[in-house]
Amino acid sequence: MAQSATAQEIRTAGEGDLPALVSIYNHYVANTHVTFDTEAYTVDSRRAWFDSFSDTGPYRLYAAVVDDQTVGFAYSDQFHPRVGYNPSVSTSIYLDPAFVGRGLGRILFAHLLESLQSESAVHRAYAGIALPNPGSIALHEKLGFKLAGTFHEVGSKFDKFWDVRWYEKDLSGAHAV
Repeated sequence: MAQSATAQEIRTAGEGDLPALVSIYNHYVANTHVTFDTEAYTVDSRRAWFDSFSDTGPYRLYAAVVDDQTVGFAYSDQFHPRVGYNPSVSTSIYLDPAFVGRGLGRILFAHLLESLQSESAVHRAYAGIALPNPGSIALHEKLGFKLAGTFHEVGSKFDKFWDVRWYEKDLSGAHAV
């Protein structure tokens, strides 16, 4: 059984984290179906994404740091471009594969969700999980996400179609993290 990892720090991601964030994400792009991106990013090509986050408001990016190494990130961003969807955010989390299953994801993702609960402009958080992904499903359910529905064969990668299960979490204050 893996030991729990405790991040030395969960903090707003800074400029110095960007290369590690890109490297972590590119692992999932190249090796997994959990993201439907198919081309690796460079630090420069990921800059606009990185610059879209702030310390306050609905769109946040947090980094997990262990022994001075950035080993994961969680973020919230726009759920849909139509204005009426603004009270909802999309959430994601990615960890360096060496840190998966050690408890760090729960700490990091809970930090993101707790920070979003303080935002009066945020009502719901959503997460799309490409199936199968039992670890991500377990994480989301432990943190209070409820199944909203499944989109069947909605994504394509590695010459295969993948289902995506959608989860939602009330962040209006009615339910604590």
